[in-house]
Amino acid sequence: MEVRWRNRRGRMDMVVAKIVDEASKNMGGVGKDGMVSTEVDEKPASLRGCYSGFYGGRGFVGFGFGELISPTKRNRMTEKELPEECIAHILSYAATPADVATLSLVSKAFASAAEYDTVWSRFIPSDLSSFFPSSSTSKKTLYGALSDNPTIIDQGKKSFQLEKRSGKKCFMLSARDLHVIWGGTSQYWEWTNLPESRFEEVAKLYAVCWLEISGKINTRVLSPNTLYAAFLVFKMIDANGFHHHPVVLSVGILGGIESCKNVCLDPSLEDDELNDRFRGLQRPNVRTDGWLEIEMGEFLNSGLEEDELHMKVKETTSNMWKHGFILEGIEVRPKHV
Repeated sequence: MEVRWRNRRGRMDMVVAKIVDEASKNMGGVGKDGMVSTEVDEKPASLRGCYSGFYGGRGFVGFGFGELISPTKRNRMTEKELPEECIAHILSYAATPADVATLSLVSKAFASAAEYDTVWSRFIPSDLSSFFPSSSTSKKTLYGALSDNPTIIDQGKKSFQLEKRSGKKCFMLSARDLHVIWGGTSQYWEWTNLPESRFEEVAKLYAVCWLEISGKINTRVLSPNTLYAAFLVFKMIDANGFHHHPVVLSVGILGGIESCKNVCLDPSLEDDELNDRFRGLQRPNVRTDGWLEIEMGEFLNSGLEEDELHMKVKETTSNMWKHGFILEGIEVRPKHV
């Protein structure tokens, strides 16, 4: 759909254009004049200014930053005179929570309407009840709680969070939810707690030659039509043994194509300590919570089929003893390119 604008408000125009596009998918086609009109209190009206829109079955649905003009009475109506419920309905077509925040800056009326449950219900996952009990708090407050901090679920084995700007689902599988080879043998791995971890337990590597960690997650719990990436989340404290051979990270759908890559897992290693196999390899980054992370791979979740995503960390080639690695988990979250 071509959207025609009569002002130059940059980001605001882009946001409204997306809402128009989303609304048109639900309501119908574009009006002949490229303008929006709406039925407010059963009275037909057309929108002028920088309005743009589409034709809906019973009439037009309108929104924008201009003014409402009744074609019959020719009397002007500003957005301040629109019922808040109408503005809230308009905002409910916003593509992301970030778009709602942008539109709430238009006026006090928009800011007030942005508090309505109508707006935020779209960003709360419909399967939320499978993770949390029902809540009487406002949808905006609930969204803030789910996006500001991770919530521990599945008897402490996973964490769940909504990405604040998009509302997409994020999960972290704890070390306990992963399969760690030799993880049950105390001479190789220690299960301990760290105050900086979101989970009660993390896995601390004493010494192994065979490093192998794997995990899986069902794609039906993830947001559909979303590009995801898996990240290994860990720490390195007085680490050793990771300079002989790269660690192999892999991500893939069970029964499908698996992507693999070699990485340098120890960020403290200098180039002169490494052989040619490490040249140009990806290294971990420091997260805002103080842990290290490195991308394992990406995948597109269409949401059309129920698949099982498998993730693996492996270094079994060098036969060298490794230690000083602390595993918090593997995080699966939307990837922005």
